Amino acid sequence: MELNTLTALSPIDGRYFSKTAALQPILSEFGLMKARVTVEIHWYIALSKQPNIIECPALSDTAHKYLLAIIDNFDLNSAQQIKAIESTTNHDVKAVEYYLKQQFDTLPELQPYKEFIHFACTSADINNLSYALMLKQARNDVLLPCMANIISDIRALAHQYASNPMLSRTHGQAATPTTMGKEMANYVARLQRIIESVTAAPIVGKINGAVGNFNAHVTAYSDVDWSSFSQTFVESLELSYNGYTAQIEQHDYIATLFNAITQFNTVLVDYNRDIWGYISLGYFTQKTIAGEIGSSTMPHKVNPIDFENSEGNLLYANAGLTFLASQLPTSRWQRDLVDSTLMRNIGVGLAHSLLAYQSCLRGISKLELNPEKLMADLNNNWEVLAEPIQTVMRRYNIDEPYEKLKQLTRGKKIDAAIVKAFIENLELPAEAKIILLALTPENYLGLARQLASDI
Repeated sequence: MELNTLTALSPIDGRYFSKTAALQPILSEFGLMKARVTVEIHWYIALSKQPNIIECPALSDTAHKYLLAIIDNFDLNSAQQIKAIESTTNHDVKAVEYYLKQQFDTLPELQPYKEFIHFACTSADINNLSYALMLKQARNDVLLPCMANIISDIRALAHQYASNPMLSRTHGQAATPTTMGKEMANYVARLQRIIESVTAAPIVGKINGAVGNFNAHVTAYSDVDWSSFSQTFVESLELSYNGYTAQIEQHDYIATLFNAITQFNTVLVDYNRDIWGYISLGYFTQKTIAGEIGSSTMPHKVNPIDFENSEGNLLYANAGLTFLASQLPTSRWQRDLVDSTLMRNIGVGLAHSLLAYQSCLRGISKLELNPEKLMADLNNNWEVLAEPIQTVMRRYNIDEPYEKLKQLTRGKKIDAAIVKAFIENLELPAEAKIILLALTPENYLGLARQLASDI
């Protein structure tokens, strides 16, 4: 059966193919091949600039431009050529090396020096740097902008609804009022802290040979400062350098990055669930889209499917990313091959994260506040004023304020008249009674408006 979006086993490459297009050229096998080509060519260029490696002479402008063009012009046809070579070599990195040797053969200046392709490298040198470049690009160009858009859109809700009072619910029960904007602001603060961790997570690489000691390098050219040379090379790729490894770069940085992303995702799960609940309560309605069906059998429904889809993709993404974060940093002795197959799955969790972010953004764009419903709930729960009343009673040293309010309110529905009568019978200074009598569930908001506006 021919592979297409309908026959793909993974929905990432099937149903959701169009939605993950931004990650496909980066985290696919094509992306890995291009990254390997990039690393190999830049390693060769670096060797050609090292004066002590006289057998690999400096490049002419023509040769330098030719090498960079191999990277810039790398396309699907190029990847298919590498794949054809791999069918013979049965080794993916070696196939890239042979592909590049073919490219060197077409330029007489380079042909004599093609054995310096992959010079002193193990496959892990090329792979770790390739994956690092892929992760850096995926994070910076695709994931972080989408994460930032989510924070920006939630912040807009915080500002828009900063003054819209609503009933809080702690343990699912009516509690001290807040504003819808303040609840949005809470998520902005949480997500902003985490995105800073995602942004700051270092992307790390190494290029130090078979077991991390530059054994072959020193044997061939003992007068080169290979530690410094390799650090300069890795940092030229805008990566952080790891100078202490066995054969593989130990992937600790991937655990750090993925743990930060999963934390962002976990908070977003919490957000999706809260918004789902507010929609269920009627606090939010959703803008309808012409032609869109909410339920196959109940025509009246506008289901919160965007937030549900986002939640589901976040949970699946976190399962994969957490697994990789816990497994990738482990390796038997100087290396085993377990990480090789696992690393090919780094795009799965990130793609499901991207899907989730897109769904969440779509859901946010449909939200419309229903202030009447918020006010109805507030007016039906005057018992929430038990908190400020008993707090003022404490200030003026009235005996057992908590117990008196408990007797008045617990398990009961009270209204404005009952609250007013209770306050008027208290032995409080006149100015204190005036303050308490002015309180309603609608205006008992503390600093909620200000906090939401300030975020």
